[in-house]
Amino acid sequence: MFFLRELTHTILLHPSYFGAQLEDYLKQKLYEDVEGTCSGKHGYIISVITISDIGEGKIIPSTGQARFKTTYTAIVMKPFKGEVVDGRVVNVNKMGFFAMVGPLQVFVSCHLTHSDMKFDPNASPQCYRSNDEIIQKDTKVRMQIVGCRVEANDIFAIGTIKKDFLGQIRED
Repeated sequence: MFFLRELTHTILLHPSYFGAQLEDYLKQKLYEDVEGTCSGKHGYIISVITISDIGEGKIIPSTGQARFKTTYTAIVMKPFKGEVVDGRVVNVNKMGFFAMVGPLQVFVSCHLTHSDMKFDPNASPQCYRSNDEIIQKDTKVRMQIVGCRVEANDIFAIGTIKKDFLGQIRED
């Protein structure tokens, strides 16, 4: 789920920022550009840990901007099929529910819930209910990822709570 990866990023810098504070501005720009973004190849970039190298700036003749190639180490989150994760339910409807696992949105279909769990549209808020569990908005749930779809700038996951020890997490 969480990994340390060495990544690279190219920063374009306007000439007005050239000066004594150049390196500090480059670091700040790197944090702003990459933290919180998603790369289909590497996953969600959670945080930049260290900046290994800020390359020599190359001036772009047409604009006057400088291009800096930076190398950094970051904590990334990449989900895998079969992984068990904990999340918080953000939306419930008759088709299933959506839960957030950090920046990752996981959809659990009504067909991937326990067989005795039924959708209750009359409840406020709407929920899935069984004899011993209620899953509604803001409920903490433990799910197993059964599939991931990776796009260029986003990752989507499908989960299940049909197996043993999955479902609502009780806060006793």
